[in-house]
Amino acid sequence: MKWFGRKGAREAARPFLLRGLWGQAGEPLPRSYEAQVRAAYLGNAVAQRAVRLVAEALASITIDASGRADGSTPMGFGQAVSLIDPALLESIGTQLLLHGNAFVHVAQDGEGQPARLFPLRPERVKVEPDGTGWPTSYLYRIGETKRRFQIRDGLGRPEVMHIRSVHPLDDHYGLGCLGAAAAAVAVHNAAGRWNKALLDNAARPSGALVYQPDDGAALSPAQFERLREEMEAQFAGAGNAGRPLLLDGGLKWQAMSLSPADMDFVALKAGAAREIALVFGVPPMLLGLPGDNTYANYREAVRSLWRLTVLPMADRVLGALSEGLGAWWPGLRLAVDIDQVSALHGDRAELWAAVSAADFLTRDEKREMLGFSREQA
Repeated sequence: MKWFGRKGAREAARPFLLRGLWGQAGEPLPRSYEAQVRAAYLGNAVAQRAVRLVAEALASITIDASGRADGSTPMGFGQAVSLIDPALLESIGTQLLLHGNAFVHVAQDGEGQPARLFPLRPERVKVEPDGTGWPTSYLYRIGETKRRFQIRDGLGRPEVMHIRSVHPLDDHYGLGCLGAAAAAVAVHNAAGRWNKALLDNAARPSGALVYQPDDGAALSPAQFERLREEMEAQFAGAGNAGRPLLLDGGLKWQAMSLSPADMDFVALKAGAAREIALVFGVPPMLLGLPGDNTYANYREAVRSLWRLTVLPMADRVLGALSEGLGAWWPGLRLAVDIDQVSALHGDRAELWAAVSAADFLTRDEKREMLGFSREQA
């Protein structure tokens, strides 16, 4: 008989739930991560700009390192902060948005101290669990070359730090935004190709061919099939949109279905663009999309981007880096220096005004509320 102790818990294997980044059981296999990145980040202006806005904002933060109750910085914590450069933060932010996982390799010097942090491409990293499902190592593959990193070395120091977003159906990998944005990206890209085809062909035939010969005869089955195949090959699809028709032998074109103007492809494309911005957590106003009345002005949209997207991601990233680097600098706590975020200066000014006007607080209490230490006696 086994109770809910450590031994009993280890004997029940944890489920390994990775099924692919976007597919579900019984559905067709999804395209690869590389193909999704090419369609969204490399081939879609809205998705690329949304990702870059968030990643570049993350790279612009000023990091505050502390480890004592009074907020002072112990000796050596500055070296930990110097390892985290803007390029590293931008890579981590981009990978978290697209893939949902960011892997950072800790390169050590001859004395075993961190010398540099290298971001690894997440699609090349495989989490290797033990027999009970708990991860023990990371396998990094480049072509035929493989390298295995232990989660912790003999001294308890991490070789690779894994930063991931929440995935409710997976134990080891995070969930990126590409899957949720895939449908909107496909619509936006298809609308762009359709509009390009219309510009190339300069006309928009849409309707039915009517056979009206003078003698009242009908098309034979062979003639009907040949005409249908020619129509599908020459005029069907976005690539043939707008191609002019050449009719003879009693054939007449009669418009029947909706034209691209009636279907309002402009609104469809704008709607897909807004959905893409929503998935990546960027206010549509910042991407130049029309019809956004959610925010009173541009400043409110920028503040919303920081409060709802950038700062939560920064807390997740800096928390993971603090935990990993804490093996070398115990007690390390990395956080965003809010005072240095220009987009939030308005919030800071409101806080200062409210605290200054609170006459029931002492001077030292006001200083503590604003993040300062008490005055020395």
